[in-house]
Amino acid sequence: MSAALLLAVVIAYFALLFGVAHWASRRGGAVGNEGFFVGNRKSPWLLVAFGMIGTSLSGVTFISVPGGVGSGAFAYFQIALGQTVGYALIAFVLLPLYYRLKVTSIYEVLATRLGGEAQRTGSMFFLVSRLLGATARLYLVARVLHDGVLQPLVPTPLPFFVTAFALVAMVWLYTREGGVKAIVWTDTLQTSGMLIGLVACSVWVLQALNMDLADAWHAMTRTGLNQVIHEDPMARNFWIKQFLAGMAIAVAMTGLDQEMMQKNLSVPRLADAQKNVLLMSALMLGVVFLFLWLGGLLHLFAAQAGITARGDALFPTVVLQHLPLLAQIVFVLALVSALLPSADGALTALTASTCLDLLRSKDRPEAEQTRLRTRVHLAYAAAFLLLVMLFRWVDNPNMILLILKLAGYTYGPLLGLFLFAMTASHRQTRAVLPIALTAPLLCWLIDRHQAQLFGGWQIGLELLLLNAALTYAGLRLASKGRHP
Repeated sequence: MSAALLLAVVIAYFALLFGVAHWASRRGGAVGNEGFFVGNRKSPWLLVAFGMIGTSLSGVTFISVPGGVGSGAFAYFQIALGQTVGYALIAFVLLPLYYRLKVTSIYEVLATRLGGEAQRTGSMFFLVSRLLGATARLYLVARVLHDGVLQPLVPTPLPFFVTAFALVAMVWLYTREGGVKAIVWTDTLQTSGMLIGLVACSVWVLQALNMDLADAWHAMTRTGLNQVIHEDPMARNFWIKQFLAGMAIAVAMTGLDQEMMQKNLSVPRLADAQKNVLLMSALMLGVVFLFLWLGGLLHLFAAQAGITARGDALFPTVVLQHLPLLAQIVFVLALVSALLPSADGALTALTASTCLDLLRSKDRPEAEQTRLRTRVHLAYAAAFLLLVMLFRWVDNPNMILLILKLAGYTYGPLLGLFLFAMTASHRQTRAVLPIALTAPLLCWLIDRHQAQLFGGWQIGLELLLLNAALTYAGLRLASKGRHP
């Protein structure tokens, strides 16, 4: 009965989402390609700031950050602190550049500075990065919904493909017309659902522990669950490494990401877009701490109740097997709310970057642009489904670490490319793609053999910075002797 009720609630939530998306798409007239890609540059900045929290965090954060407290305590907060510096760089360095050039795709900056090959290379690395990241997030939520909600409803095993197909189809349906114009509003709804679920689940677990806030904090201190600063310089989670990695992750995965920046570019004024990023930065810090706090509570409860589940499996296990039905409903709604902002934005941004950067659709008639956009949008939905099934086969137990590791390889060349474009006095128009492909290959070799190369020193998430540095160095060497 409870599984059937949970499914009914999810269906009702999707119906509400479709209603909001339809209203937002029709609000102020027909969407058009400009509305699909950048919301006609009329989005309210407060809505963008709030909705971007959900996009930045996603269902992986909702599940993996609390689950990771058992192995890393509150070390993830070191990354969040570094991200605040990264967001400031986005607000005061990147956004003024984007607004000054009036770009629709941020990779048009690379074309302006370095030529068409650089734009296409930047776009291709974004496409790979976002495809992998979005589908990994989508897989995690699909797995929880499949195992905890849908599977108990049927007497025989339900193929995971059915759940994955249904989720991808839902995302495709409510983004296919409205694009950014719609998702600015739907992301606000979804971020609200995620945060309400976060707070509500924390309260329920605290009550189940029969503790107040002070008791829980002292219990976490005794068990070492709330340790933030890690001082071993040789370890992967050394605070300086994590802080620098967080700064680079924010710049690369937000400031150089078409999905995230197209929402900012939909805000009419630069000053409001900057306020959006700074407000989001402050809110993110608080939200990440709440996720870590919930993770501490979950691990205290697991120890008390004899639960053996760890990592990504802990949060769903506690809620779906040990908390009341209302808590399960709120959890499932919050999980779906955490999933969708990253999935819908990714699908829209991938469509935008492919059409604008690779297929040069802006040079075509409006009707032809629309037909092309529709086909590309559907093709990416199919790619989402295939990659979700691939992640099902891999089935990594801690998806957030896998996503951040992948980001080090795919966003690193993008960071190095933008850094070169913004600082170099030479114009490099050839060999951009080979250099951008060589840097992550070198990083992979270094990562594989770091024990032999560095002894006890462990490279962690700062692999992103190494990748960017190698890309920048390669571009600098290749540009030697060239003039503007």
